[in-house]
Amino acid sequence: MSPEARDAQAIADDVVARVLARAGTARSDGATVHSAYDGDQLDLAERISLRRVAGLSTELEDVTEVEYRQLRLEKVVLVGVYSGGEAAAREAEVSLRELAALAETAGSEVLDGLLQRRQKPDPSTYLGSGKAAELADVVATSGADTVVADTELAPSQRRALEDVVKVKVIDRTALILDIFAQHAKSREGKAQVELAQLEYLLPRLRGWGESMSRQAGGQVGGQGAGMGSRGPGETKIELDRRRIRDRMAKLRRQIAAMKPARETKRLERQRHAVPNVAIAGYTNAGKSSLLNTLTDAGVLVENALFATLDPTVRKARTEDGRLFTLTDTVGFVRRLPHQLVEAFRSTLEEVGDAALLLHVVDASHPEPEGQIAAVREVLAEIPGIADVPEIVVLNKADIADPEVVGRIQRRERRTIVVSAHSGEGISELRALVAAELPSPQVEVDVVVPYSRGDLVHRAHEHGSGVRAEHLETGTRVRGQVDESLAAELRAAAG
Repeated sequence: MSPEARDAQAIADDVVARVLARAGTARSDGATVHSAYDGDQLDLAERISLRRVAGLSTELEDVTEVEYRQLRLEKVVLVGVYSGGEAAAREAEVSLRELAALAETAGSEVLDGLLQRRQKPDPSTYLGSGKAAELADVVATSGADTVVADTELAPSQRRALEDVVKVKVIDRTALILDIFAQHAKSREGKAQVELAQLEYLLPRLRGWGESMSRQAGGQVGGQGAGMGSRGPGETKIELDRRRIRDRMAKLRRQIAAMKPARETKRLERQRHAVPNVAIAGYTNAGKSSLLNTLTDAGVLVENALFATLDPTVRKARTEDGRLFTLTDTVGFVRRLPHQLVEAFRSTLEEVGDAALLLHVVDASHPEPEGQIAAVREVLAEIPGIADVPEIVVLNKADIADPEVVGRIQRRERRTIVVSAHSGEGISELRALVAAELPSPQVEVDVVVPYSRGDLVHRAHEHGSGVRAEHLETGTRVRGQVDESLAAELRAAAG
């Protein structure tokens, strides 16, 4: 082995050792830490009850009634390829840490990892032939049952690598799709995830032996498996592909049918001049914790990637009483599968209609700049996002490195440092949000008939400094409201 090859191997071994020592991107102890703002966290018990457990067989005769719904903890080995020097090695380390955290979130135990430096991935097996053989030895020695590649493998690469290592091989995309399938709860979320999974599966459909090449239909004479099996006709793989396409078409229709209900709610907020503040950011950056801190929403908070998939909308008020809504969105990740971006496009459009975007960043992460870039790459695909003002919220300030925080503050135009866990900086964030939201500008002083109490209620809800005085002829309303409500109040007053 040449000195250069030995150096590359040493770097790769060192990176993998650090990844295995502290897998993931969150707190090193891996525990979920809740604050007083998070409420009872009732959903967390349900999610934990279905978690995979170590040392549990899935053979039916060995599974007790209590254990039946739980699955065996998969044991995985990670593999990655990078090209370049130390900077590329650091980037590969961050990516492999994230892959380890993804694997653990999906219900796996990370046993080992391999990292190879080469100019470009091998078109056949992703790894070179020597490294693939080394991977097979690692898998056999460690007793792993799955290999996870830190990329999106071509169908031929996955099949070739499986033939070498003799265990199941999945890629980063399949792993993320698996997590989404586990965590989706709403009807729309489940449909979106299934659509993304089918789009991923369609070009990767594979059969073994003659199981997918049987022909069905036709009554042409000849030898075969009997009536109904003689060609011409569709092979089983063709039939499965057609069924998948039919199912995808049905899911697209279902998702399209769900869209009007969400648009109706959005238009209702716009009609009543209720501005929306969207919370977006990298997965596990603390978006749900921030929503709980600002609104006491009590939504699920977990120290895991993609804990939140279904958008959550909650009401909130500024210090002067103005009503607005906060929307918690699905988190993003490096190389987020394009199938998921397309499937979740309808819910991500909520961000494009927001009056303000809170871009939450995990300031304790070793490479927050990469997370910011990954989030903006996805957000750039959302129509109207360029017109939404953005505030970069540097979360987890209580465990962040001050040098990293300062570095981001110098790079970004508008930032604020907070900790959703300790409450640090939250009051300043509330004030900043209030200053950014549109403020009622039209002064009114009218007497509204008692029959139009709905207008008085809207003035209190959406106006600023509104005072009401009950007179003999009606309710006198004084304060500042938006133009459309001012016109309605004046028309009612006559």
